[in-house]
Amino acid sequence: MDFSPATVNVVLPTALVLLFPGCSREVAVAAGTVSEAIGALDARWPGMRDRLCDERPAIRRHINVFVGGERAGLATWLEPGAEMVVLMAISGG
Repeated sequence: MDFSPATVNVVLPTALVLLFPGCSREVAVAAGTVSEAIGALDARWPGMRDRLCDERPAIRRHINVFVGGERAGLATWLEPGAEMVVLMAISGG
């Protein structure tokens, strides 16, 4: 039996992509959870985890992650072929 993580598609915001040379808006990674997907991104582009997570560790306040249209946390499971969308929160007044 193969228990290796499945490939998932991660969609990143342009503002984040611009900080990491060679990064694109859509990235395929092997991951079983949101945390593993962020780890895979950080392995390719060191420093990405620090942009997405704080020291607790948790997803930063100004970052929203969605999987299957639902808000997700670091422990959220990713089904094979899932899409994980990372958005920067926008505030205004």
